[in-house]
Order: sequence, then structure tokens, then C-alpha cells
Amino acid sequence: MAKLVYGDIEKEVGDNSPIRDVCTDIGVPFGCRKGVCGSCAIEIQEGTENLGSKNEKEVKITKGNERVRLACQCSITSGTVRIVRFA
Repeated sequence: MAKLVYGDIEKEVGDNSPIRDVCTDIGVPFGCRKGVCGSCAIEIQEGTENLGSKNEKEVKITKGNERVRLACQCSITSGTVRIVRFA
């Protein structure tokens, strides 16, 4: 099992799973859920190596910033990932 950490909140998620549902539970705002609007952008504080590769939508919206991901598009492969909401 992988783990997503946001502040004092820790949520387990299956390896190779999208993080969208966990991020919804912890209060990350979502607009389109299709990787178009960028409202679900999160900053990865630790564990970028535990995330799947960015898709084209993420690359376009995050402008190549490796620490910024779209929660609606991102998957966690294993291990622990610590995030903050991106403003």
C-alpha cells in the first residue's frame, strides 16, 4: 500500500492507484476532473519518485514544474508522497 500525506492527514491508497479520490477526501478543490482547468494542482513536498509519469495534460498545465502535479491525473506507484495544496 502507498500513502498520501497532507498536513496531519495520512491516507492509504493501493499501489499504482489514482490519487483523485483521496485528494477529494482531504479537500483538494476540483473543477473539470479532466486535466484541463488546473484547479486541482498540488505541490509535491516529498516522494516525487513514487508517482507515475506526467501525461501531456499535466506537462502543459504545470509548465514542466516537476513538483507540481494535477490530482485528477496523477497516480501513486508506491511508497509515501507528501503534498500541499497549490495556490
